[in-house]
Amino acid sequence: MDEAAGFRQYVLRRQRELLRVAWLLCGDWGAAEDLVQTALAKAWLRWDRLDHDIDEDRVAHAYVRRILVSTSHDWRSRRWRGERPTALLPEPGRDQLRQSQDERSLEVRWVLVAAVQALPPRQRAVIVLRYFDDATEADTAAALGCSVGTVKSQTSKALTALRRHPGLPELQMQGSTT
Repeated sequence: MDEAAGFRQYVLRRQRELLRVAWLLCGDWGAAEDLVQTALAKAWLRWDRLDHDIDEDRVAHAYVRRILVSTSHDWRSRRWRGERPTALLPEPGRDQLRQSQDERSLEVRWVLVAAVQALPPRQRAVIVLRYFDDATEADTAAALGCSVGTVKSQTSKALTALRRHPGLPELQMQGSTT
């Protein structure tokens, strides 16, 4: 298989997964799409240098994931962070007991996303890669360009911060049956 076909196959296999990770990193679909496109464009420039004799998809995915995370960090430090549009508008007085299961599930997702978005960039990247992208500690360390020990410490700090997030304990209490 030639390089262009191999790259095309990789993109077809991993595009949705990369988009999901990018969205979790930046919190905006438009920016996530741009981030994936930018990461794939950067990966294509060096695609011929990847060692395709080893498990091609694993090596390529680790490489693209690292580009995705580092580009996200670069963009976050350079972009204007003023007003941001949001998908949820405040709805005061909504009766929690009348919510359908779908509404409740959507609310839980938005609270979790808000909690993850409130984390510092490195902690957010660790949580997204480890728990949403199901990457190993070693793969996460490779994507972030740090040691496995740093991944472990950042994971611990992020989980502590998530436990302290104001909306998450409330969700835990509402979900209990006691």
